[in-house]
Amino acid sequence: MSDEQGFAGPRFVIDSSSPVPPFEQLRQQVIDGARTGKLVPGDKLPTVRGLAEELGLAANTVARAYRELEHDEVIETRGRKGSFLAASGDVGHQQAQLAAVAYADRVRSLGLDADEALSIVKAALGIRS
Repeated sequence: MSDEQGFAGPRFVIDSSSPVPPFEQLRQQVIDGARTGKLVPGDKLPTVRGLAEELGLAANTVARAYRELEHDEVIETRGRKGSFLAASGDVGHQQAQLAAVAYADRVRSLGLDADEALSIVKAALGIRS
């Protein structure tokens, strides 16, 4: 479900009756999305303004959530390109995640399906199915 900013991840929901501040609800939803795999390293997040408008929040509220997520290295901001889910774990794990994202992007651009892409990876790793 991609929008005009390129976001194809889960939709965020703010519970106005919750005692948890909206910025914290949003922050936790991004973290939960990363933990469950609904968001993967390299996923582009909605713009601050776009998400604020969608959720009926002040832009500063979304910006605060993004700042805290960036401080915790959950997301990274790449200037005008936007904010993206960061690679996580140790350096080796981070590099593997980044390589996997690059591979997935390349496979999609070549028109290969997921099964074929996984078969190629298994062969490269010497795994026999």
